[in-house]
Amino acid sequence: MKEAPLSDNSLMKKSYFKGAGSPPLIEETIGECFERISARFPERDALIVRHQGIRWAWSEYARRVMQLATGLLALGIRPGDRVGIWAPNCSEWCLTQFATARIGAVLVCVNPAYRVFELEYALNKAGCKAVIAAEQFKSSRYLEILQQLAPELKSCEPGRLRSAKLPQLETVIRMGEAKTPGMFNFDDVCRMGGPEQENSLQEIQSGLSVHDVINIQFTSGTTGNPKGAALTHHNILNNANQVAAGMKFTEHDRLCIPVPMYHCFGMVLGKLACVSCGAAAVFPSDAFEPGAVLETVEAERCTALHGVPTMFIAELEHPNFDRFDLGSLRTGIMAGAPCPVEVMKNVISRMHMSEVLIAYGQTECSPVNHMTLADDPLEKRVESVGRAGPHLEVKIVGENGQTVPTGEKGDICTRGYAVMRGYWGDPERTAETVDEDGWLHSGDLGIMDEQGYVQVVGRLKDMIIRGGENIYPREIEEFLFTHSKIQDAKVIGVPDEKYGEEVCAWIQLRDGAVLSEDEVRKFCKDHIAYFKVPRYIRLVDEFPMTVTGKVQKFKMREQMEKELGLD
Repeated sequence: MKEAPLSDNSLMKKSYFKGAGSPPLIEETIGECFERISARFPERDALIVRHQGIRWAWSEYARRVMQLATGLLALGIRPGDRVGIWAPNCSEWCLTQFATARIGAVLVCVNPAYRVFELEYALNKAGCKAVIAAEQFKSSRYLEILQQLAPELKSCEPGRLRSAKLPQLETVIRMGEAKTPGMFNFDDVCRMGGPEQENSLQEIQSGLSVHDVINIQFTSGTTGNPKGAALTHHNILNNANQVAAGMKFTEHDRLCIPVPMYHCFGMVLGKLACVSCGAAAVFPSDAFEPGAVLETVEAERCTALHGVPTMFIAELEHPNFDRFDLGSLRTGIMAGAPCPVEVMKNVISRMHMSEVLIAYGQTECSPVNHMTLADDPLEKRVESVGRAGPHLEVKIVGENGQTVPTGEKGDICTRGYAVMRGYWGDPERTAETVDEDGWLHSGDLGIMDEQGYVQVVGRLKDMIIRGGENIYPREIEEFLFTHSKIQDAKVIGVPDEKYGEEVCAWIQLRDGAVLSEDEVRKFCKDHIAYFKVPRYIRLVDEFPMTVTGKVQKFKMREQMEKELGLD
């Protein structure tokens, strides 16, 4: 049964809130916004990547984006083509984001921690025509993994790949100066464009729509493989701008971004928020390192800092914390997991972030749908995730689909400009998440108070949040099933002081099979992202079941918590 339409924030004290009507939404593509800001602040700092020694003003940033965009056009990349980016935080990632936006190609974000199993799925699901990859990062040797998936690279001309396992991939562009058979070099591509491509670029950009899909962000699925949230210019540019406005950002701000670019946190709330207002984006290192963050904030006089709670905890606990001058800090965003009260107090007092904000959302919502404000009371900033952002509606619905009264639990649902176009190539799973009235169902349990503030109290979906990373047990279970000795596997999250939750797998072996816990870990480490590798592995004969044959994961959790002394 359909519910009567909701019209305002005072409707029978139901759990419904409509965000403010300002600032107005931006009706530009990302490329148009980038050009406008670059022209307005040509000599101001735009991008600083300290581990690469890069410091570009807006004019230089724009010039390099133009070079890559025309180079991609010279390679045959056109509007709508999907271009994967697989690398840790680096300047090439930034250039790729805005170059693809200018030509209307769809940027496909590939998690730097992905291994063979996940990479093959992501590239094929998105239908990537090209992929831009770093040589390696930590234990991941990206080019070797690509060669493993596409051995044809060793004998093909660059740009002419015909791969059995990656049938839609034609072009691989590698970062760095070394040469690899079958691959272009990033810097060479930046020199390929000319006047013809520059003219084409202007024509192409004038024909793009703000509602074109421009980004695919993979988010783990509840039924196995990751889902690709298809996000438009309008989705992510406006979400970035609204977040920048919430932080009171101007061209004078300098944002330290230690969170990863492949995720909406770094890409949208970080880089794109800076682009929306002309602020400088500052990257301290290729991956999070607390000392590098503190050193960067001091050296670059950063006014804002992003991070998940575990990052802020690591910074506060750094042995040399008191030696750094963090007095330039004012604001920033903490998101990805609940923030302990004492951590928030220390961030405000010891890190000088008096206007630090809490943000909450999901990739499918570009990503932020709730945010606290700088003048919200401290208790609201630690006990809630704030209220619905501008131009968004939020309601809490019960099991019957009806909006519950304030103070009652239910599914957090959002409607408005930020809701994704859908899951790429997956209308069925889209329909499961976004209803016919445009409401995005989060699967998170929330409680709304009479002022519209929402507290997240649990999850309808069986999701694990480890250090800000969303992990869906079914995806890991599906992977474990591929091992020839494993008959069945069930994955749960168990409490962890450092990361919030850790992954635990209960595994049943096939009759007569012998497999150690260490062998299971090695199998996982070789094929899936490190943060999905179970910390706890138990080889069991059976799972706790209901009389109807359903696994009782809550009993598994109870047993693990007792066994680990976490109860």
